[in-house]
Amino acid sequence: MTSDNIYRYIQIDDRSVTPKYQQLISSLLKAVESGGITTDYPLPSINELSYELDISRDTAEKAYRHLKQMGVIGSVPGKGYFIIKTDISQTIRVFLLFNKLSAHKKIIYDSIVSMLGEKAAIDFYIYNNDYSLFKQLLRNLKTDYTHCVIIPHFLEGGELAYQEINAIENAQLILLDKKIQGINRPFGAVYENFERDIFSALVEALPALQRYDTIKIIFPSYTYFPDEILKGFLHFCREYAFQYKVVANIQEETISKGEVYINLMEEDLVVLLDKIQQMQWQPGQDVGIISYNETPLKRFILNGITTISTDFKAMGEATARMIIDNQLSEIEVPFKLTLRPSL
Repeated sequence: MTSDNIYRYIQIDDRSVTPKYQQLISSLLKAVESGGITTDYPLPSINELSYELDISRDTAEKAYRHLKQMGVIGSVPGKGYFIIKTDISQTIRVFLLFNKLSAHKKIIYDSIVSMLGEKAAIDFYIYNNDYSLFKQLLRNLKTDYTHCVIIPHFLEGGELAYQEINAIENAQLILLDKKIQGINRPFGAVYENFERDIFSALVEALPALQRYDTIKIIFPSYTYFPDEILKGFLHFCREYAFQYKVVANIQEETISKGEVYINLMEEDLVVLLDKIQQMQWQPGQDVGIISYNETPLKRFILNGITTISTDFKAMGEATARMIIDNQLSEIEVPFKLTLRPSL
């Protein structure tokens, strides 16, 4: 008969983006590692788990299926599930805190998860660029994580984020995508050099850009993107004598032939494409488009959107390698221009 004590070991956090079946797996593995549950310990049925934890039956079944594949649990018809293996090692416990889950951030996440595999238990949270939620999540952080990986981008109020980060106990710290000032503890970083990257990418695109007279960057006034991008953009335009404009709201902007638009936000790209379509203009001929951050879809839109982007897969892999090796270092991820017909 299943012991009710099993539920004191299982934690399902509705705020976490980590799939619930993975949370269930991590909870049971942690209970085994700690000795809380041992060989032959009877586990709840799938229906019991579903009812007690308020999760779907599919979620419970998927967790058990993965644990069986790992050789941790077994089952006997009519007797249910039970622990068959306790000599497991999942000593890496990672707290991932992302500002949002966009298409390119998902590439980073998938890359980290793929490399770590069964070596690590991963709890994944998103704070939606909201500093208050960011602060709350860090202050409620459990102390048993070995690594804390943070993407620090905020819409506003993030000036004191370094204080919250410095207060993290025990876990090794890795800053992802961006470094911030004020960190006074050891940390690793896998980051972009925003100012230099956009400047270098536009220099590489110079032969195509010279067919246009004006370059406009769509940089919303309320954005988490760092100002270093603007600095690099302005440096390029002045260095190579391009007319330029910083557009805060593409909805209100009048577009003209002979202009190149650089968009940062995916929603701004949609508005821009709609405006171009209404004018019945041809991207790459009448106007140029450069989109920040490569995603698979941009290879196909309008026969291909030119992108300037870091290698997000490499970013995730470098982060995972740092975790596996347990060695902190600073890695600047390469930036790449991908020329397509939109320019």
